[in-house]
Amino acid sequence: MKLGFIGLGDMGQAMARHLLRAGHDLAVWARREASAESLIADGAGWCGSPAALADRSEVVITMVTGSADVHDLVHRGDGLLAGFDPGNLHIDMSTIAPATARALAADYAARGIGWLDAPVSGGPTGALEASLAIMVGGDEATLTRAWPLFDILGARTVHVGAAGAGQVAKACNQMIMVAAIEAAAEALHLAAANGVDVAAVRRALMGGSAASRVLEVMGARMETRHFDKGVDARLHHKDFALCLAEAHALGAPLPVAAAVAQQLNALMACGGARKDTAALLTVLESMAPAAGRGCA
Repeated sequence: MKLGFIGLGDMGQAMARHLLRAGHDLAVWARREASAESLIADGAGWCGSPAALADRSEVVITMVTGSADVHDLVHRGDGLLAGFDPGNLHIDMSTIAPATARALAADYAARGIGWLDAPVSGGPTGALEASLAIMVGGDEATLTRAWPLFDILGARTVHVGAAGAGQVAKACNQMIMVAAIEAAAEALHLAAANGVDVAAVRRALMGGSAASRVLEVMGARMETRHFDKGVDARLHHKDFALCLAEAHALGAPLPVAAAVAQQLNALMACGGARKDTAALLTVLESMAPAAGRGCA
């Protein structure tokens, strides 16, 4: 297929490279052409604007930060909408507001252009290993067309429902995952406050009903205080803002998510935006000065 890709961060680079290596005719666009240099060296084409990328592609995949970024890529003067022809397809794999996904789907449908919101879970490691979990919103016929691409990028793809449903599923994923990170931080902080070996406590918990992927990976980062790897906390902070905005609009109470959002706010205030979310541990430490550590 003739594919376009926008969003060449830690995850996007790996995803685009998988598509290129699978034999697809891939071209890219980025705000900074330098970020595309390695992909171009591997055989990807370069387009000078989102519109030019859409004009030469059957399918464009975007993997950018948030709702405003995706909306701009579509609607700017030289945006995707200006380049797409009827029958083309935009697959957005970013994490954005469900309402934004639904609005963009409607804009495209009015012009005969396809849309899928297909956010992912698995982080940079999942992107590198092509083991992402992909949650899709959109119609069945469009998904059937895109399924071979998802098989290249992920280990599990689930069609959740109509446009926007993929983003609802991603919001639910983030709520559970980050709440578990906060719970792990509180558990290990309690162990440390008691003067107990934190590593031993984590090993014990991994053998019982508290065992989880979060405790395994994020707990290890807390134990070793390696907060410079993984997913930037600023992205989870952004995701929780989406969750709470959706809850507010629907009148859906999310008390645990609201509490976790406050801890993420505190981590941002402590300068932890670009640290791994496991750094939520440092927020707890900053609330207990006797422990001898502040936000770090």
